[in-house]
Amino acid sequence: MEFEILGDEADGPTLELDYREFAYAGKFVMSSTGKSVARADGDVVGAVAFSEDHSDPGAVRLRYVTVREDRRGEGVGARLLRFTAATLTDWYGRVLIAVNNPIAYQSCYRAGFAFTGEETGIAELLLSYGPDGDRSTEMFQTGLQTFETRDLPEAQRAVVADHRDGEPPPVVDVPA
Repeated sequence: MEFEILGDEADGPTLELDYREFAYAGKFVMSSTGKSVARADGDVVGAVAFSEDHSDPGAVRLRYVTVREDRRGEGVGARLLRFTAATLTDWYGRVLIAVNNPIAYQSCYRAGFAFTGEETGIAELLLSYGPDGDRSTEMFQTGLQTFETRDLPEAQRAVVADHRDGEPPPVVDVPA
């Protein structure tokens, strides 16, 4: 698997993804966000869109994350998030992402993010990347338990049930 930053929002990269294979495909055609991709055998299997955070000039926010449908569950998203966040930390300093479901929450934790204790937007939990984040078991469980009161699809309820009393997942490695 190869990872690449296609450019930041000033570069205006666009990416055409098949809407039948990728969630949020239309968001990647826009040139107002930066993009990163994961490729396997030359084909895009995952993508992240990002832009500067509107409320924190020293931060970048990962806006959309998508993995090709036939590659979901393989860790593509977590490794792409890790690569993207590590690279953007050098550019911006602080990398944030807001998630609205426990599957995305788990993936972000595997990428090295940690729950900040803040909620934003429409029932989204704010996570921050890097060594300053509180990756304690207590903070991990606090974020995951936030989802318990929500009306979730079965697959998301299962993630909460399986991990609500557990440790944060280990952080994935990304080849250099």
